[in-house]
Amino acid sequence: MTHPYATGLAKNAANYVPLTPLTFIERSAYVYPERCAVIHGERRYTWREAYARSRRLASALLAKGIGEGDTVAAMLNNTPEMLECHFGVPMIGAVLNTLNTRLDADSIAFMLNHGEARALIVDREYSPMAKQALAQLGRDILVIDVDDTEYSGPGERMGGIEYEALLRSGDAEFAWKNPSDEWNAISLNYTSGTTGNPKGVVYHHRGAYLNAVSNIVSWGMSPSAVYLWTLPMFHCNGWCFPWTVAANSGTSVCLRRVDPRLILDAIREHKVTHYCGAPVVHSLLVNAPAEWRQGIDHKVFALVAAAPPPASVIEGMENIGFAITHVYGLTETYGPAAVCAKHPEWDDLPIEKRTEMNGRQGVRYHMQEGVTVLDPQTMAPVPWDGETMGEIMFRGNLVMKGYLKNESATEEAFRGGWYHTGDLAVMQPDGYIKIKDRSKDVIISGGENISSVEVEETLYRHPAVMAAAVVATPDAKWGEVPCAFIELKEGSTVSAEELREFCRSRMAHFKVPKKFIFEPLPKTSTGKIQKFILRERAKSAAAF
Repeated sequence: MTHPYATGLAKNAANYVPLTPLTFIERSAYVYPERCAVIHGERRYTWREAYARSRRLASALLAKGIGEGDTVAAMLNNTPEMLECHFGVPMIGAVLNTLNTRLDADSIAFMLNHGEARALIVDREYSPMAKQALAQLGRDILVIDVDDTEYSGPGERMGGIEYEALLRSGDAEFAWKNPSDEWNAISLNYTSGTTGNPKGVVYHHRGAYLNAVSNIVSWGMSPSAVYLWTLPMFHCNGWCFPWTVAANSGTSVCLRRVDPRLILDAIREHKVTHYCGAPVVHSLLVNAPAEWRQGIDHKVFALVAAAPPPASVIEGMENIGFAITHVYGLTETYGPAAVCAKHPEWDDLPIEKRTEMNGRQGVRYHMQEGVTVLDPQTMAPVPWDGETMGEIMFRGNLVMKGYLKNESATEEAFRGGWYHTGDLAVMQPDGYIKIKDRSKDVIISGGENISSVEVEETLYRHPAVMAAAVVATPDAKWGEVPCAFIELKEGSTVSAEELREFCRSRMAHFKVPKKFIFEPLPKTSTGKIQKFILRERAKSAAAF
């Protein structure tokens, strides 16, 4: 017998529309046409203007022969042009590939070829790198120059077509359409792999839509927020925040580079309410001179991700009046897909305990179906005892389509019906996840596992330490032992012996670093410490 819900209730144009974050900019332009959407130096664009510029970009690209399924690469800073690319490129069914501006020419050339880019939109600052990369392609692609009014440094136009001229050729009333299928690709993001070629992570319209909304709901983002672009838009599409700000009908305050003085000045001038970044960004603000923060008397909310934030950073942000929330995710999960959801009763805890609770990776985002810790071999859940380690795994709509042109890596990543992150963690008794390490970063000393994160958290508590990274170094007796790289706060001094005793009083002695190296830590453009470089340095240091 056929049940009554099986007939006469089919999908149709009235009750089903594929999800896409492109509808967010159309809505904001309709509801709040004169509200400020973008601030960049002296430039201001309303939502009506931002929408028109995005439609101009879409129609102009279409006129240049770019269409559905084509890749458009962008090598840009956090500028209005990059925001417009997040809407204009997918409006014609094309796929946006945002490129890390700190990469070398060989890496850029690989990505342009692997993604089969038909066009490259490039800021004048990066023209020397872009020229080198384009010379390696063996084919011609459309090059669109961006000459940002806020940039006066070296670089030149590449001689293709200038961005503003391209927009003038476009149609501000361009009739773009929703994707025929919300599963269609919207963007391509390459992982920052440390060995071999990076993998191309493919996002779809559905996931981008849902994560953009999740950023608002899971963070408790206020309507019409003023969002400062400290997080690179090339990184996981800025954690989907170009689409989030449009859904929020807020204001994007653009910033070409991360500088604590510029950040604090922008927060003060534009009454910034929200921003995101790696722990190093927040650390810069915590350790900035107090006078730089003068005049900031409104509440500022911040998301922190990348490596687990040191308790000292969470505590420091609280002390200067910034409310920090920890999120967790990867390129493969559209950026953050888990959040350390706060409980009001935590406010009554001592600050050290409160920062410990708020520094966890937490629970799933609202629009994600699941995040948990499983034994990677048996795929069985680990007990909620805060001790048994397993691998963090995700499943749901905030997981990539897969790796472009790499079926074997895609299958391995999705083994057992979950996305395998490679991050080791425990489930705490309240069901919150606490990361312990990347599988490759665990130090095995004399058969005992040492979490580099645990040692780093201890080191961050020393008042002289600005940044710390702990890696394995070879040892004749124990196989490998911890080696700590330390970056000190300006004007601070501390000896290796002092740090050693500081650690010995707070942890098991076998976990204490055997060697301390004081030097600036190498970081990626998103603020992540490059441990693969430090591992090689530690090996070299052990040889002497």
